[in-house]
Amino acid sequence: MTQSVGIKDVARAAGVSVGTVSNVINRPDTVATETRARVQSAIDRLGYVRSESARQLRAGRSRIMGLLVLDMGNPFFVDVARGAERTARDAGLGVMVCNSAQSASEEAEYLSLFAEQRVRGVLLTPADATGRNIEAFRRHNIPFVLVDRVAEGTTECSVSVDDVAGGALAVRHLVDAGHRSIAYVSGPPGLNQVRDRRTGALNALQEAGLGPEHLRELPTERLDVAAGRDAGARLLGLGGDRPTAVFCANDLLALGVLQAMYAAGVGVPDDLAIVGYDDIEFAAAAAVPLTSVRQPAVTMGTLAAEMLLEETEAETGAKRHQHRRVVLQPELVVRRSSLSAR
Repeated sequence: MTQSVGIKDVARAAGVSVGTVSNVINRPDTVATETRARVQSAIDRLGYVRSESARQLRAGRSRIMGLLVLDMGNPFFVDVARGAERTARDAGLGVMVCNSAQSASEEAEYLSLFAEQRVRGVLLTPADATGRNIEAFRRHNIPFVLVDRVAEGTTECSVSVDDVAGGALAVRHLVDAGHRSIAYVSGPPGLNQVRDRRTGALNALQEAGLGPEHLRELPTERLDVAAGRDAGARLLGLGGDRPTAVFCANDLLALGVLQAMYAAGVGVPDDLAIVGYDDIEFAAAAAVPLTSVRQPAVTMGTLAAEMLLEETEAETGAKRHQHRRVVLQPELVVRRSSLSAR
């Protein structure tokens, strides 16, 4: 594992003293323009990030774990955070929780903050579909674990749920109930979870001898209740061509669709069956209790934090660490929103 870039590395690359680099960072007006430009060029080239927690690091390692999720307004991620926080607390660490709001640019800013604070490690649910933010973060030599996302290589750990299996559970349930025209309210297409759940839905249709034309996708820009209401309005606009059932990529979308149907006087489940994903606490408490694919969110947070702690302990030579991918299995929880007789 490569060493983090330090102020001495910048000084050596720029051909100046450590004091000059410090002045460029803290008192740039005291340094000649040409020298300042040379130092800044070295900083940018090496990816140096000033450590705001240097005093703590001199005394020992950071006692902070970073957690960056897609949407803290989603109770699913609150449960992930609860599992991670409990594990971190037992290890004597605190958790810095940040919300990317499904934005790649905000994700990049928070990852930079984590590097600046020299956190012990990071639990990350990626918002950037290109992977560029993760690649940029690697050079800071801070361990991280992917949460709700499968690691594609062997350079980091991950904890996720089999979303292909989850999508299949949802749509198989609807097909078994007699539905042959199903909508998929899918969320942002760049998210792996959204794509995997769609793949599972199509697999279930294929198992039943039904083609992909039996699944009508309604993408949304966000994964929240407002986006679900908008998708519900689009469904209502289909009139007689409206599907008889809806599978939503998460429960917040499903609750939004349910609100739109209720406001329009469309009966759930008699006129439209609805299945969500995550099985958040609000799913069972909805006006029409929501059928949902359950993800073990607290367990995901716990396992991710445990793997991160294992990796950071391995850095001290206390233990050996091998990167691994943990894929948990989802569970269908059937409630009234999908129990129409067809």
